[in-house]
Amino acid sequence: QVQLVESGGGSVQTGGSLRLSCTASGSTYSTNCMGWIRQAPGKEREGVAMIDGDGRTTFADSVKGRFTTSQDNAKKTLFLQMNSLKPEGTAMYYCALDFRGGDCYRIRYKYDYWGHGTQVTVS
Repeated sequence: QVQLVESGGGSVQTGGSLRLSCTASGSTYSTNCMGWIRQAPGKEREGVAMIDGDGRTTFADSVKGRFTTSQDNAKKTLFLQMNSLKPEGTAMYYCALDFRGGDCYRIRYKYDYWGHGTQVTVS
């Protein structure tokens, strides 16, 4: 079983920065994909950033150039550095993990394990 716990959310002014963390516990050795998905009230989910087992990253067009994602060597913690935040970035940010191979961005809404989310508010 895998558990994911997000942290680092909060309130920030437009143009500010936040760094989210996602700590995984359990049997994560076979992880292929990890990612960040956000959802604002009344809106559809949006896959923000994904990283595969080889460290390749994919970002939504809406955050390219402003967000980066990285993970520690043990692949136990995933980070999302968010710069130049905009009000439309206000959402609950979820960390997710999947063991399957393939295109991590294509399957971004079907990952096996999800955290409870951390709220980001940009005003």
